[in-house]
Amino acid sequence: MTSIVLCFEVHQPFRVNHFSVNGSSLTQEKYFEKFFNKNLNKFIFDRASRKCYLPTTDTMLKLVDTFKKDKRKFKCTFNLSGVWLEQCEKWQPDLLENFKQLADSGMVEFLGSTYFHSLAGLFKNHSEFKEQIKMQTQVMKDYLGYKPKNFVNTEMLYNNLIAKTAEDLNFQSIFTEGTERVLEWRSPNHVYARGPVKENDKPLNKRIKVLTRNYRLSDDVGYRFSSKEWNEWPLTAEKYSVWLSATNGQYINIFMDFETFGEHQPEESGIFFFLKALPWKVFDWENLDFKLPSEIIKEYDPVGEIDVHENNTVSWADIERDNSAWLGNSMQQMAFEELTNVESLVKQNGKKLLRFWRLLQQSDHFYYMCTKWWADGDVHHYFSPFSTPHDGFISMISGISDLKVKLAKELGKNEALNGKKKEKLKKALKGKKKIKSKESKVKEEVEDLKKLKPPLKPRSEIDFIMNEKVAYPTASIEKGKLERISHGLEKR
Repeated sequence: MTSIVLCFEVHQPFRVNHFSVNGSSLTQEKYFEKFFNKNLNKFIFDRASRKCYLPTTDTMLKLVDTFKKDKRKFKCTFNLSGVWLEQCEKWQPDLLENFKQLADSGMVEFLGSTYFHSLAGLFKNHSEFKEQIKMQTQVMKDYLGYKPKNFVNTEMLYNNLIAKTAEDLNFQSIFTEGTERVLEWRSPNHVYARGPVKENDKPLNKRIKVLTRNYRLSDDVGYRFSSKEWNEWPLTAEKYSVWLSATNGQYINIFMDFETFGEHQPEESGIFFFLKALPWKVFDWENLDFKLPSEIIKEYDPVGEIDVHENNTVSWADIERDNSAWLGNSMQQMAFEELTNVESLVKQNGKKLLRFWRLLQQSDHFYYMCTKWWADGDVHHYFSPFSTPHDGFISMISGISDLKVKLAKELGKNEALNGKKKEKLKKALKGKKKIKSKESKVKEEVEDLKKLKPPLKPRSEIDFIMNEKVAYPTASIEKGKLERISHGLEKR
C-alpha cells in the first residue's frame, strides 16, 4: 500500500506600501499601520477567500464527511502561517470556522512553522527561529485547539541545523524538497532522517524524521495543471490517479500552495472538479490511500539520512531549489544582514519595535527583490506587487532604516546605557552609511540585468490587485520556458 500525504501551504503576507512613509510626525503605531498596505492586503485576502479559501475548504469538509465511515478515508494536512491566521480572524471569520471544523474532524493535521513565515531559520543564532516556532504552536492551540507534531520551515528551507532545532522542540518530522542534488539516485517517496550536526551524533532512528516532497507530481497540479503547452494537458483525476498508483514507495508527498485551487488555477480550468473527483479515483486503486504525516512516521523507520550542510540549504523554490530566491543578490543579502544586525537591540527594547522587526522578516519581501530571469523571473513577477525588484528593495530598506531611527530614539531615552550597549547601538546604526555605500553596486546590478534581458512589463498597484490571469505563471510563459520550470519532467 502506497499512501498519499496531501499537504497545503496557506499564507498571505502583510505587504508593504510602494513608497516609504514619512513617519516623523506619526506615532509609532500609526507609522506601522501606514507602512504596511492594509487596503491592498485586505483586498487580496478577500479575493483569495472568495476564489479559493472558502470554496476549497467547503469541498474539503464534504470530502472528509463523505468518506468518514469508509475503510479508506480522505485525509489532508495544512500549514497555516500566523500572519495568515491574523488576517483570517480579522477579515474572514467564517473561513476560520471552516478550519476549526476540519481540525475537529480528526482527518486533518496541521503543521508547525514560523509564525511570521520568516527567514529566521537562516539566522546564525536560532533563538529567534525558536521563538517564532513557539509562537506558531501557541496560536494553533488558541485558534484551532491543535498542537502541531510535525514541522515545515518557511518555503521548505532545510539543512541539518534547521532540522536539529525542530528536533530540539520535540517535533517528530520535518518536510523538505525531494531534490536530486540531495537525494541523488534515491526516491523522494521514503522516510529519511536528518543529517549529522556533530561527531558521534544520535543513531538514525533517534533523529527527527524527514519527509520529502515529490515535486514532479506536486507541480503537475500546482504549476502545470492549466498549461495547454504541457504534453499531458488536460490533467484529469483519473489520469493523475494512474500516475500515483504506478509510483513506488512508502508514501507520496503531494505538497502545494492552497491557492492552487481557484486562484493560481482558475475555476474554469476544471481545478475544483479535479479536487472533488480525486479521492474517488484514488480509491479505485487498491494500493492507494490517504494518510497524515503522523501516521507515516509511526509506520516507517528511516531508510537513510538527508545530509544538508547549512551552506547547501534546500528549498522548494525555483529551478535551483536553494535559498537564492531570497538571498541571491546584493539587495536581498544587504536587507537580510541589516535585519540580523539589530536583533539584540530590538529585543532589549521590548515589544514596541519587536513586531515590526519580525514583520520585516517575512520571506515574501525578499522574494519580491529577486532578479532571476526566464521562467523563475516570471513566477517572481507574478507574485510581486512591485514593478521592479529595485522598487521592492527601496520599500524594504526604508522600513529597516526607519526601524533603526526609532530604535535609536527609544534606546536614547535610557540614560543608563552602558558602554557595551552604546557600542552595539553605534554599530547597528552604521547600516545607514552601509546603505549608501552599497547603493551604487545595487544600481549596477540592476542595469546589468536590463542589458541581459528586457525588463518585465512595469505595473502599478492597481494592475497587481486587478490581475485576473487565466492561470498560474506557466500558462502564460512563452514556449520553451515551460521545460525549464518543469525541472526535468520526464514523459510518462
